[in-house]
Amino acid sequence: MQIKIHPRGGPPPPALADSLCFPYNLICKSIYIKTYMASPPTPRSRFGIRFSLLARRWRHVLDGHLARAGLTDATWVPLIHLSETGGGLAQKDLAMLVGVDGSSLVRVLDILERQGLIERRRSETDGRARLVHLTPAGERRVAAIRHELGQGEQALLADLSEEDIATLLQCFDRIDRRITGFEDAAAGAGEEAPRHGR
Repeated sequence: MQIKIHPRGGPPPPALADSLCFPYNLICKSIYIKTYMASPPTPRSRFGIRFSLLARRWRHVLDGHLARAGLTDATWVPLIHLSETGGGLAQKDLAMLVGVDGSSLVRVLDILERQGLIERRRSETDGRARLVHLTPAGERRVAAIRHELGQGEQALLADLSEEDIATLLQCFDRIDRRITGFEDAAAGAGEEAPRHGR
């Protein structure tokens, strides 16, 4: 049987869809309803994918801005995390924050150590563990990174007021607390609950 395209180019009406799909009308009606009669997306249903894609684009733009200033993503992100946390992190904890595996981070830390930006010290409580700290040169590098980040972020946020940004940060804090609750629950159940941050 030859199926004709609906003359207006849009979806056929339900009655016509039934006749075209016979004897498979139950299957076709289901496809018709899902395709053409689904409810429009709500802000809540759109948020996750929109937020995720926007975060990637934000990161991409800032990476390009910092790269033009001579700062590569692989080296500046660990430095920022060391500054934010106060330093003294185990390599595995720093790797989790950066979002890379331990072996990849070790290579980056080797570069940063040769540049005199970090140092590895033995833990006072566990002689087998080595903790990563910023050096004074590393702190100066972080200050330069923050300056460049500030310029890039100021341009990206130019259309938002201080009140808009404050409201966004409050929402982010609430989401962050909810995520922390899920991670803690997973850890309590004995599941692997990696914590990634930026």
